[in-house]
Amino acid sequence: MSRRLLVVGAHSADFVWRAGGAIAVTTSRGDSARVLALSYGERGESGELWQEPDQTVERVKEIRRGEAERAATAVGAEFDCLDLGDYPLEIDGEALMAIADRIRQFAPDTVVTHTDRDPFNPDHAAAFFAVERARALAAGAGVPSAFETVTPPELLLFEPHQPELCNFTPTTFVDITSVIEQKRAAMAEMKAQAYLHTYYDQRAEQRGSHARRSSGNTAIRYAEAFQRMTPQVVDAL
Repeated sequence: MSRRLLVVGAHSADFVWRAGGAIAVTTSRGDSARVLALSYGERGESGELWQEPDQTVERVKEIRRGEAERAATAVGAEFDCLDLGDYPLEIDGEALMAIADRIRQFAPDTVVTHTDRDPFNPDHAAAFFAVERARALAAGAGVPSAFETVTPPELLLFEPHQPELCNFTPTTFVDITSVIEQKRAAMAEMKAQAYLHTYYDQRAEQRGSHARRSSGNTAIRYAEAFQRMTPQVVDAL
């Protein structure tokens, strides 16, 4: 049975740095992946674009959408954006239900999003709390409901830029060795944040080392780290 992965980022590029490899692994196996951005990051994460003369918010959004769509294509995913604005990202009741509706419509097996703390980016924590709540709403919060619900998807967090300051402890490594070139191609599309390309390439190599040590699999060269938030239910240990 085909599995479905939904990656929700506060901004249009977040999925690329932190879960681009996991998305590519998913789609390379014939499974489905979607990316939902809550904003384009047009104010707080597009500094290089604002250096252009006579720049406008709408033009920045247009550029960012094009980058994200091409990056999503590079890893085999669909891209959508709610365009809620950033810095600050505000999630009102209507926006919350829009996220819950996307979860119901796609019915993912796994949802991945930000950590609940990021002292350098307040939008990331806002995204976490919205996604956590929307997931519960989409699943009916565990009880019969008056609206259509989905099977509760697993909830994992992707690695923030500075994990030691963001309550992040890796519990899952995804081997992305076979798809590292796809991730690099996706990162290359994010020209508005070109300064992050080298950082996340190096991070994938570092996490590959950690994954090798954890698993004993010497073939792993690159990996991405995630933190599980929901219990894993298995038939046996």
